[in-house]
Amino acid sequence: MAKEDPTKHLKEESRGQVKRKPSRPQQEEQVKGSVQFSFATPAKVEEIIGRTGARGEAIQIRCRVIDGRDKNKILRRNVKGPIQIGDILMLRETEFEASQLTKGGRGSG
Repeated sequence: MAKEDPTKHLKEESRGQVKRKPSRPQQEEQVKGSVQFSFATPAKVEEIIGRTGARGEAIQIRCRVIDGRDKNKILRRNVKGPIQIGDILMLRETEFEASQLTKGGRGSG
């Protein structure tokens, strides 16, 4: 008695239409614990304009871009947290500015 081939059913399936997942482009393998940083542009704080936000939680500042495509450009930005003149900010973009603070406050009208 001849033994039956255990892989016979696999061979038969491979002859027919086999549904396969579409192949994805190979992604770079990341090492566990590695950090991916986004590109940022350094800017130096030159002037503190004032507080902004509904509760005054943000501070509006003027900063000068130190490096990159927009070098020496002066921007108005809103910053959250403690900040002082001379600090260096890392900006993700240098295209947009914060809107100018108005002198009005509560009860002005």
